[in-house]
Amino acid sequence: MRLLHWMTALLVFGLFGVGLWMRNLGYYDPLYQVLPYWHKSVGFLLAGLILLRLLNRWFTASPTPLASHRAWEQRLAHLMHWMLYLLLFGLFISGYLVATSDNRPASFFDWFDIPALFTAFENQEDVAGLIHEVCAWSLIGLAGLHALAAFKHHWLDRDQTLRRML
Repeated sequence: MRLLHWMTALLVFGLFGVGLWMRNLGYYDPLYQVLPYWHKSVGFLLAGLILLRLLNRWFTASPTPLASHRAWEQRLAHLMHWMLYLLLFGLFISGYLVATSDNRPASFFDWFDIPALFTAFENQEDVAGLIHEVCAWSLIGLAGLHALAAFKHHWLDRDQTLRRML
């Protein structure tokens, strides 16, 4: 589970950085076609990893909270984890809608195509793109709070929370 956690973190921050970079590419930039291709493929890969994480979470008990964790901290941590998942799925759905807005399939590393099943609404690319951007920034902000909470447990509370994640 720890490996999936850190792979997810690495991919989320990497995709965020690539997403920011892509927005500033000019049409004649050599990366104009390459970066979106990789962003989509790695995004689909991340979606698969998140599904694996949820399956693992469903069939495997979560680590027992430490006795030093107060009830409000446990509830807040639980809420934060589900908000992270909600934002990730918002990214996956909006990313899919952007990638297939022209009714063409999205390639997954040139291994196979993910079909464009439907056009959901008018101006799909623009609306889904805005949702994608808002979810991405929200996810990065929430992930930052998640990291700060882990550091709080490590440095202020001096408990084992962070060590159990490593």
